[in-house]
Amino acid sequence: MSMAETAAVEALRYPIGRFAPVTEADAASRSRAIDEIARLPSALDRAVAGLGHDQLATPYREDGWTLAQVVHHLADSHIHAYIRTRFALAESNFTVKPYDENRWAEFPDAIDPDVTASLDLLRGLQPRWAKLLRSLSSDDFKRELLHPERGPMTLDRLVQLYAWHGAHHVAHIAGARARHGW
Repeated sequence: MSMAETAAVEALRYPIGRFAPVTEADAASRSRAIDEIARLPSALDRAVAGLGHDQLATPYREDGWTLAQVVHHLADSHIHAYIRTRFALAESNFTVKPYDENRWAEFPDAIDPDVTASLDLLRGLQPRWAKLLRSLSSDDFKRELLHPERGPMTLDRLVQLYAWHGAHHVAHIAGARARHGW
């Protein structure tokens, strides 16, 4: 693959760039990340508005998930992140139980082009998660959890990661819409 082809694939895979955490989060950066988490349901609603089942069954890129799988993945992933947040607050030295995202994306409910249930889950989950996050102290955001694949991370980093994650996948859908003229 040429450098240009590699760059094009990278742009499709990471339309807003790769995750780059803020090293020293402060109240303002934390608030922006929490706001991004809270806005995910409306951003996702706009991204999929008017798409039919055939369009939702279309991959966002060659060898990528379908748009429906992306929506279902967001629900799965953000449910995990919310639970991880609560465990990190409730337990010292919490270790994350990882899951195989690609395997989960192949379950019947994750390939279904009807994304209504996942959108509904996110409409309920994201505001609740944001409310919890807004109630935390600066010290709470320093609490650590151990992700067996990513290593140790603070709640600050987890919040930044999932703010990016939602925007990243919304951009996958928006990019596919633009490329297909939907």
